[in-house]
Amino acid sequence: MIRLLKQALALAIIGGLAAAVIYVTGTPSTDKQGGNRRGGRSQSEGPVPVLATAARVADVPVYFYGVGTARARNTVTVRPQVDGRILSLHFKEGQDVKRGDLLAKIDPATYQAQLDQAVAKKALDDVQLANAQRDLERYTKLTALSVAPKTIDTQQALVGQLSAQLKADDAAIANARAFLDYTSIVAPIDGRTGIRMVDEGNLVRASDVGIVVITEVRPISVLFTLPQQQLKDINAALSAGSVSVEALESDGKTVLDRGSLQVVDNQVDQTTGTVRMKADFPNANLQLWPGQFVNARVLVNTLKEVVVIPTPAVQRGPNGAFAYVVQDDDRVALRPITLSLQNESQAVVAKGIGASERVVTTGFVRLKDGSRVSVAEPEAQPDGSNGAAPAASISTAVSPASDAAAEKPREHGKGRHKRENAGESGGKKAREAETRKPEGNATQ
Repeated sequence: MIRLLKQALALAIIGGLAAAVIYVTGTPSTDKQGGNRRGGRSQSEGPVPVLATAARVADVPVYFYGVGTARARNTVTVRPQVDGRILSLHFKEGQDVKRGDLLAKIDPATYQAQLDQAVAKKALDDVQLANAQRDLERYTKLTALSVAPKTIDTQQALVGQLSAQLKADDAAIANARAFLDYTSIVAPIDGRTGIRMVDEGNLVRASDVGIVVITEVRPISVLFTLPQQQLKDINAALSAGSVSVEALESDGKTVLDRGSLQVVDNQVDQTTGTVRMKADFPNANLQLWPGQFVNARVLVNTLKEVVVIPTPAVQRGPNGAFAYVVQDDDRVALRPITLSLQNESQAVVAKGIGASERVVTTGFVRLKDGSRVSVAEPEAQPDGSNGAAPAASISTAVSPASDAAAEKPREHGKGRHKRENAGESGGKKAREAETRKPEGNATQ
């Protein structure tokens, strides 16, 4: 009995000591965690650091984009028109040639002989015609008793026959001279020669593949397609005048050449729902090459004096697009907006924001309607830093920091949701502090 009492007393003492240890070690952690919560609340109640940019008024071009292929306006395969042996070639591969330049020479001996034969035949017929005409003059001077009328008629027919023979001789001479001229192969168009398909000394025929291919590369054409939904605007722009087209590199920014729209195909491709179009480009520096894939940018309209803001300032909500406008008291107002045009860098606001108002582009983590903010102006970027030419599109003059800020609110929103669900661990506030620290530095 005494032994049981001693064991119970020992267990009670051990349990009390354990409870004391748990109490002593647990209380400071709770107080510390509560202090962190209070510190977090006090920190969240301060001004929100943001970047803001003033909306501006500008003329904004409206472009349609398509993918196409450069194609030579004229392509000619130079073939021999007569049979013979090639005596000489008078061009180099890849050489620019002009219309009429000598390209190759075929042995002309046979065709020169045919021409000489035709010329000699004409001379013979010419002498016979002269003799027949003199006989006819003699017959007509004699009386009817000396020469029968039938003889005179026969002589007149002979003169006519020889006159017709002379015309046939002229045609034979022209034909023989043409064949002789064909032995000198000349360039039919202005262009650039390709790789030759025959060498000197070879026997060629009129049915052969050819000697060389000449392509016209200055100017050059680009064939591209646009969706049928844009056909109405394209036709309206063509009716108003010339439509400018730019050929772009694969990055969609570098302009290779500028030309004009020439043709809109007369039917829509029903399998793809697109319309083929052709534009001509000067191609002075040979930026475009036949067969090259290029992006085409068609200028269909220019919006005059519209309000433009950076695309990162545009936010999306259940009720549509909105933006945060910085007011004079350093508080933001949530402003619903209507967009008429938007791309990856800038947006045209049709309604909701004035030209003199500032919009928030970075710092949406703890931002809400009426929040007090600490505004820092974005650093100015040099013109053309994004690779596009100034005033080429509505994507110019935008800070790269704004592009990064366009994705930042969504990342912070997901991170904050995860941290709120993580419980009240001590690591929660440390992660929030690390997340806010770089953002605060970015606004300084």
